[in-house]
Amino acid sequence: MGRYKKLLVAVDGSESSMHALKESFKFAINEKSWITVVSVVPHYTGDLDSVAVGDIMASMRKPCEDALLKAREMAEREKALIKTVYEEGEPYERIIDLAESENCDLIVMGRRGLRRLERMLVGSVTARVIGYSPIDILVVPRDTTVSWETILLATDGSKYSMTATKRAIDFAESYGGELKAISVVDVPAEFYGEAPQIVDDMIKKAKGYVEDVKKQAESARVKTETFVREGESYLAITDLARKQDINTIVMGSHGRTGLKRLLMGSVTEKVIGHSPCPVLVVKT
Repeated sequence: MGRYKKLLVAVDGSESSMHALKESFKFAINEKSWITVVSVVPHYTGDLDSVAVGDIMASMRKPCEDALLKAREMAEREKALIKTVYEEGEPYERIIDLAESENCDLIVMGRRGLRRLERMLVGSVTARVIGYSPIDILVVPRDTTVSWETILLATDGSKYSMTATKRAIDFAESYGGELKAISVVDVPAEFYGEAPQIVDDMIKKAKGYVEDVKKQAESARVKTETFVREGESYLAITDLARKQDINTIVMGSHGRTGLKRLLMGSVTEKVIGHSPCPVLVVKT
């Protein structure tokens, strides 16, 4: 318990962000965490000489102010203690800067519904926070619940996956949950005909990755099941999550991936976009 001592929850008044806030209350109670709630209004980039700038800024600030007011009302009903912060600037930068200055160890954000994944995620505040943050991020889709009864860990054997493995096992052990570990062999179709031995070697390595996870988990007395799949990584992970009724997916991320990687479409961002459940992105 107590892995995350301080949470930062970003809200913008949308249904998805307020749902993520509500779920963070329950999570914080279990983890005995402090919660800071932030809402960020972007800088005004229009004509600064306009006599209506004051009115425009007031109009831009209102959704954020309303969101923080609603957050305080929700916290009072849930008997949760929160601190609210209003910020102005580039939203993803202000969210990350505040999380670092407040010594938060988890950022919680909502995810809107599925509508053309790549166009929805790329360019969004959530995607940029995922890409640039050095702090762990929990992304909560609408109509989902944060729970740790059945956890799906995606691993590729990297040091980032190793960090995520420790986090997943810790949660499963603390909450009496089960762990499912998956490793995906994602290669072009022509490899099967032109270099079958390479594919066989990759499958063998993938089996080794999940077996290593199983050994670590079972040494902590966590029930574990392993899976190796072939195909496009994000589809294999999210399909298994649906079939196994997974509560939370846990993944490692390569530190500050940045916007360029986001524009290329990383597996992490695609998993988040298609996931039927919350996704915990573990950073190093």
